[in-house]
Amino acid sequence: MTTACSRKSSAFLVGAGAVGLTAFGIPLFLSPLRWARALRWRVPDDTDLTVYLGRSLGALAMAIGVSALRAARRPEENRIIFEVGFLTGALLAGVHVWGALLRRQPWTETAEIAFWSAMAAAAALTYPPEEPGESRLEAV
Repeated sequence: MTTACSRKSSAFLVGAGAVGLTAFGIPLFLSPLRWARALRWRVPDDTDLTVYLGRSLGALAMAIGVSALRAARRPEENRIIFEVGFLTGALLAGVHVWGALLRRQPWTETAEIAFWSAMAAAAALTYPPEEPGESRLEAV
């Protein structure tokens, strides 16, 4: 793989991992209700399930973020993280579109549609090319 391509792929993984950890993973894991209030959610009085689900989602976001940061050193050897990034972005964009259509989320969540769509597109556009003669099945 070319050095320029590798640098571009690494830059995406560092950016995506850092944003995922700081904007979603760590805040959701440590204090999901404070994070929700900051995004204008009206938090109900009974918060046990909300806290549980928020921490679960935060833990997942942390795992993906840390994985992206680790994969940034050798993106061509860690193509799976680009697939995870693409799927995460595409699925979360869909979740946010659905919430917007139902009008059951604050505007800040609807604004995330662009972010998650861009994340999916960036993962696809920076996917490291396979070396000549290498197939996806051989790599597995």
